[in-house]
Amino acid sequence: MRKSFTITALLISALFLAQENTDSVNLAFFDGTAVAGYVDHGAFINFTGPNVSFTHKKTKYMLGMLPSLRIKEDHSSGTKNSMVTPNLGAGFAIIYRKIVFQIPFYYNAKTAAQNGKWEMGVGLGYRFR
Repeated sequence: MRKSFTITALLISALFLAQENTDSVNLAFFDGTAVAGYVDHGAFINFTGPNVSFTHKKTKYMLGMLPSLRIKEDHSSGTKNSMVTPNLGAGFAIIYRKIVFQIPFYYNAKTAAQNGKWEMGVGLGYRFR
């Protein structure tokens, strides 16, 4: 009796564990997305880097690092920074099928004229895979 109960329990649990689940949480180093957007009176182009994501049906929610190129003209007098600079941001992204909507945060370092602070932006992009 005990042996048949154990076999029945194993078969039932195997049936439920074998069901496909469309929700998943993943860790990735590159997600295959390119995004362009606006932040702090300038533009950015980024590719999602290391991230943690949650997929539900055809929508993917992602929180991660954003290796970027920031494009912003330096309006200070005297010496000026380059117009295109590499930058690392962090942010959220929502990917529906191949369209990416992103809310990135970039840090502007302290200068003689202003304190350092985080700036929020907005971006739109494409997912390649």
